Amino acid sequence: MLVPVANPAARFRPEAGSIPDAPGCYLFSDHADRVVYVGKAKSLRSRLNSYFASWDGIAPKTRAMLSVATQVNWMVVSTESEALHLEYNLIQQHRPRYNIQFRDDKSFPYLLVSTSERVPRVRISRTSGKRYDRKFGPYVHAQAIRDTLDLVLRVFPVRTCSNGVYQQAERNQRACLLHHIGKCAAPCIGAVSDSEHRELIDGLANFLNGDTRHVTHALKQAMAQASADQRYETAAKLRDQLNAAEHALTKQQIISNSTRPFDVVAAFGDELDTAFQLLIVRNGRLVGQHAAIIANIESHDIATLLTRYLLNVYAEREHDIPATIYVPELPDDADALIALLAQQRRDVTSQTRAAVQIHTPQRGDKRALIALAETNAREFFTRSRLKRTNDFDARSRALRSLQDALGMAEAPLRIECFDISHLGGEGVVASMVVFEDGLPKRSEYRKFKLSHDQNDDYQAMREVLRRRFMRLQNHTDTKQVLGTVSDSFAQRPNLVLIDGGSGQLNAAREGAAELGVSEIMFVGLAKRFEELWLEKRKQPVVLARDSEARYLVQRVRDEAHRFAITYQRTTRTAAITQSALDGIPGVGPKRRAALLKQFGSVHAVKNATVAELSAVSGVSSTLATTILTELSGTTSKRTTDG
Repeated sequence: MLVPVANPAARFRPEAGSIPDAPGCYLFSDHADRVVYVGKAKSLRSRLNSYFASWDGIAPKTRAMLSVATQVNWMVVSTESEALHLEYNLIQQHRPRYNIQFRDDKSFPYLLVSTSERVPRVRISRTSGKRYDRKFGPYVHAQAIRDTLDLVLRVFPVRTCSNGVYQQAERNQRACLLHHIGKCAAPCIGAVSDSEHRELIDGLANFLNGDTRHVTHALKQAMAQASADQRYETAAKLRDQLNAAEHALTKQQIISNSTRPFDVVAAFGDELDTAFQLLIVRNGRLVGQHAAIIANIESHDIATLLTRYLLNVYAEREHDIPATIYVPELPDDADALIALLAQQRRDVTSQTRAAVQIHTPQRGDKRALIALAETNAREFFTRSRLKRTNDFDARSRALRSLQDALGMAEAPLRIECFDISHLGGEGVVASMVVFEDGLPKRSEYRKFKLSHDQNDDYQAMREVLRRRFMRLQNHTDTKQVLGTVSDSFAQRPNLVLIDGGSGQLNAAREGAAELGVSEIMFVGLAKRFEELWLEKRKQPVVLARDSEARYLVQRVRDEAHRFAITYQRTTRTAAITQSALDGIPGVGPKRRAALLKQFGSVHAVKNATVAELSAVSGVSSTLATTILTELSGTTSKRTTDG
């Protein structure tokens, strides 16, 4: 009996629903992060799901690729045509060993006008030509370009022959066949002067730039004449040539009008992490991308994180810094960043002037590219978050790694983290967040409002831990009498993280010292180097920078900080609102709510006029005057509009 073979790709299959139902390209990579296969799809979700189907139904070549792949990523684009261009460029960049198409050194074909020569010529080329040559394209269909060139040569009969053929005709003063069939003006024999031939070249270039009115007019006249002469086959051929011209000159959306190199950057994230996506555009084509996740340890402001990202990415790509970078908003220290990137670019290119510009486009195709980059950043963020949060293996590795680093007897399946928050010693609050099996358990988060207002984090930490473990002791005593008690405080943690260094750790241990928690490990987490401070150890434990354990403790600590800050802001706002409005005679809860709804804040109420306050339901002009007097502390002078 044959045993079914499992699909090896199932071990890195993306989470259900995480693959977008949109056109794009996907990249399979091996254990060394080498891209082994690039593909395109009209629907990424449908195509990628086919790779994770039954192993028996997968083709042998695809099986070989999936056997060495260890991960898959994707990029979203707007149309299937864009996906085709992007697939080609990614294959040229990565040279995946399992791709067959586009393995040669050819690129998409261009129409090249060799304006660098004395007598320019037009030819189909897959190279960039010389410095002063004019290049139009790229195009997907080479045959359509040939049909178009055949058409425009009837209107602009310019030279298309090679230099050898041209020089021979010039010596012999004998034009080739193209002149006799009306497809060349024969500058080689002086039938037209060099200046007249240049005019023909300029007219053809205008046509290739999109000014097709002259050609269309000539074609319509020729079709009408052929029809009048009952030469229907000729008329049909002219019609087909027109269709070929429209087909070849259709503007590809993936191609920018600008041939100058530029990068496009966008971001997407939350309070914990931010994903950045960089699109690399060269010669009007999207040739690649770079994505990264930055942990929001100090700030989740895009302008601040953008500076960090650009510095990091161009440190790796110092040989490919473009002259222009488009961003959703200017980064912090933009002038200094521009100067630094320009210096890097100058050092590499040895140019006297190698300026770098950073722009924030508001409209047009560059703004559309930023939207495209943001879409890809969102996809990358979602994939990364799902991979690290929902991947059972990743969570298990994080817990085992943390257990080994701390020397625990068992994995910390329940982690509680505590953080203190206040504003200059006022409004002191604390948070407790809970992670079970490496995942946040928000239903068991708890908030503490402390009994003292002073700038003493150690005292605050003692009080919080005393209150928390006193509740554990009370629940333990109650459980002995009543049975199971369901509450967050009733659960015993394996690990307690304290936001702070050895001082906060000692204060927390003192607060819980007399409450029967000797078997629970307490650890202080210092922000600066992510140091883990343990009891009775002079040196901290430093987790590896790229370890799953470090990511886990960072996320736990950041979640505690976020929860504490949110609660502190809420209590501070409530206190300010209460002290400012509640003591005013005649202002009860309903009128206070009406004033805040109308003006949005106490500050706005204070800056309003008597007439503006009187417009609020239930507020008379006398009460309005009283409100302004109480808020300002002096007799209000704003008794009228203006």
